[in-house]
Amino acid sequence: MFYLVQTPRWLQKLYPRRLWRLPAVKKTLYLSFDDGPHPTITPFVLNTLQQYGAKATFFCIGRNVQAHPEIYQRILREGHAVGNHSFDHLNGWKTTDEDYLDNILKAGKLIDSNLYRPPYGRMTRSQEKKLVELPGFFITVMWTVLSGDFDKDLSPLQCWNNLHKHAKPGSIIVFHDSEKANEKMRYALPLVLEHFSREGYTFDIIQRG
Repeated sequence: MFYLVQTPRWLQKLYPRRLWRLPAVKKTLYLSFDDGPHPTITPFVLNTLQQYGAKATFFCIGRNVQAHPEIYQRILREGHAVGNHSFDHLNGWKTTDEDYLDNILKAGKLIDSNLYRPPYGRMTRSQEKKLVELPGFFITVMWTVLSGDFDKDLSPLQCWNNLHKHAKPGSIIVFHDSEKANEKMRYALPLVLEHFSREGYTFDIIQRG
């Protein structure tokens, strides 16, 4: 499976409307979790974050919010941020503009946020242009570093090494609170929190606009 662990500068410049990192004015990391809420995995994430006083941003799938509203409410109650990850985890490259935007709006009825992360990071320029015209003015949030927790060929240790090597002040980091990523995420997340806390970092929510 090919993907870029660290987003190169040239790619960030190619899509300047998207949020790739936050200003490195202090030692802060921005953890994010895609694809939840999940009835057992998301509570593990929340419990682990709580141990370190860390905040994070959860990019939720609408159908999962619908299935597990109590977990979604716990995310909000504990001071984390949420973002829209579409209702059905649609791949923008394989979806018409109309269906894609309708799916985002459908999720938006359940997820109160102006942050949006495209599933797989795949969204056409046409979809991106139309997204900012939707009610609520969505901001497309990408990432600086992928943990790779979704990669079946990656070991848990390699997942941690991706983050240890590439995370810097202002980095937006992607984990997944999903069954596919569960083993690697459960290994790497506590290490990230422990190591970077010792290094003087804090963990905050993504806010923009």
